Amino acid sequence: MYKVSSDQKQYNTYTLSDESAGSQIEVVPERGGIVTSWRINGQEVFYLDAERFTHPDLSVRGGNPILFPLCGNLPNDTYNVDGTDYKIKQHGFARELPWTATAQSASDGASVTVELSSNEQTKLVYPFDFHLAFTYTLRGNTLEVRQEYKNLSSTPMPFSSGFHPYFLCGDKSKIEVDIPSVGYQDNRTKENFVFDGKFNFEQDEIDSVFGKLSSRSTSVIDNDRKLKIAIDYDDFYTYLVFWTVKGKDFYCLEPWSATRNSLNTKEYLTVLEPNTSCSAVMQITANFF
Repeated sequence: MYKVSSDQKQYNTYTLSDESAGSQIEVVPERGGIVTSWRINGQEVFYLDAERFTHPDLSVRGGNPILFPLCGNLPNDTYNVDGTDYKIKQHGFARELPWTATAQSASDGASVTVELSSNEQTKLVYPFDFHLAFTYTLRGNTLEVRQEYKNLSSTPMPFSSGFHPYFLCGDKSKIEVDIPSVGYQDNRTKENFVFDGKFNFEQDEIDSVFGKLSSRSTSVIDNDRKLKIAIDYDDFYTYLVFWTVKGKDFYCLEPWSATRNSLNTKEYLTVLEPNTSCSAVMQITANFF
């Protein structure tokens, strides 16, 4: 029923399969620990810019990138720790660095665990020792991502984390969005709006940040592709971001543990004491109808 295999392509790629559901996921540890593809009975769930993916110097646009140690960007890409300024790029470095596959299983779902540790490169922009372990598990039409964040430093470690899934879509005017919040901030203009469940997809870009979430679940129905995406998340996540660009056949619905600039504002920032850890879980369920 469950199966895990690996194949050396441009990068070593792990394939997780639930054969009874016709569901299959590809994980590429070396390319930011990312899920690049999810097919259900041959139909793709995720969008991927395949050409961009082949260039290691470019960030991936597609799949399900990991955001750490921050979500979004900072003013001038700068934050301060104990009187010292550090510069760090938007969404952090986890999505760009090679992770290591450390375990796999086909017993209770098809799963693979990928891990990332701090190094001299990360400490130039984020002066903390850390260890991350993410376990991807496929069961039926549900992808579960269990995360462990560990502070190996002698000082408290602040961070935020999240995901940036790109979902392949059809005609965006046929998309129904259910986000558990009554309003959002437009990240481009910083204006606040009441949310009535509809977006104007004629805009060049939509970048909407939703806080004060009233439930632990959000969903999108794509009536063109006949696909419903549901995302369930635990209390670690405090914001959802909806992002898309006109003319591109994707939308992103992103669970974040904190919003932009939290390394400076401290709002919803997670701070781990030395030699402690925390965990989180996020699930995506995809059903074609």
